[in-house]
Amino acid sequence: MTARREFLFLAHRIPYPPDKGDKIRTFRFLQHLATRFAVHLAAFVDDPADFAHRTYLESFCASVTLAPLHPATARLRSLQSLGRGEPLTFGYYRDQQMVRAVSLLRRKPLAGEYAFSSSMAPYLEPAVEGRPRIADICDADSEKWREYAGSAALPMKWVYGREHRRLAGAETGIVNRFDAALAISDAEARIFTTRRGVTGTAVTVGNGVDTDYFAAGASTRPTDAGDVVFIGAMDYKPNIDAALWFADAVWPTVRARRPLATFTIVGARPPSEVQTLAARDGVAVTGRVTDVRPYLHHARLALAPLKIARGVQNKVLEAMAAGKAVVASTAANVGIDAVAGSEIVIADTAGAFASSVLLLLGDEARARAIGAAARARAARDFSWASRLNDLDLVLRRVGVRDS
Repeated sequence: MTARREFLFLAHRIPYPPDKGDKIRTFRFLQHLATRFAVHLAAFVDDPADFAHRTYLESFCASVTLAPLHPATARLRSLQSLGRGEPLTFGYYRDQQMVRAVSLLRRKPLAGEYAFSSSMAPYLEPAVEGRPRIADICDADSEKWREYAGSAALPMKWVYGREHRRLAGAETGIVNRFDAALAISDAEARIFTTRRGVTGTAVTVGNGVDTDYFAAGASTRPTDAGDVVFIGAMDYKPNIDAALWFADAVWPTVRARRPLATFTIVGARPPSEVQTLAARDGVAVTGRVTDVRPYLHHARLALAPLKIARGVQNKVLEAMAAGKAVVASTAANVGIDAVAGSEIVIADTAGAFASSVLLLLGDEARARAIGAAARARAARDFSWASRLNDLDLVLRRVGVRDS
């Protein structure tokens, strides 16, 4: 039997467990590539508990290199980026242990190299002649920093503005130099390819969702399950801002009309300002949970009140796959483009959000109908099989061969 060709896969966060947006995407891509290649995985670990997953990853990868990412040390490294004129995130993820490990792995006769996120792309410099490089820059993160700058006060306004400019320039360089640059949606791809100085092209390979996994089934109702649920990584600023905004601007109106309604925030690492919301009537904050599905299945509707949303929101796709009506901001629907009014409910102001939530809480039949249409749309247009086929097409186009 002919030995499989080797392939290098870099990720800024260990791809397992797939319990947040970037980890879902990297895990699916990694798992798929491992069916075709002997994959060498190198990734950072920002939660020490995740080192326990090394054995599982080794069960299908040719090798696994995991480097600890200590936030305090990484922040100090990012300050060095000021003098280098590069994005702060590049310094954050520049680690000598990872540099040495990747250097050794790149000496192998690799069929190709893949870097997830712009911050891992520098590890694949310079290019090796005849070896295709793929950078999955996914979202236009630089635009997120621009939006942060728009609402921040000095000095963070300057910091965010600088990160926007430096990262936008870095993203352009990646698109120009790498054999393929992946974007998570057509909207993100347009941002990458319409900037001044761009000579390359970004190609869309979107995210999928496992509709079988999220299908409603028998499950024990968590004691802190709510009628309304917001799910997301709670150490991420857009999610923090969304939860606080809904709790402050919308939830009091909902509770005034429906005094027994309950609202649950589900997600790891909630900061103190989110944790204190649990002291309010009808609000629960879970922190990290092993499985979000019971919270979705026992909720009457899901929320995505994000003001800043890049790429495709997995929280929306998962709620749709679970057959739940979702009340979301316009920004949270970009890249999914669910039909407003029939597959999703769009609301952008506090008044519109409160009215929509109250309407669906009071009209169970309508909520079920929207949830059913949402699930049908997720199954039709967001299967992982189609997304992985898109990835294979990119590999073929740039000349990555498994034999």
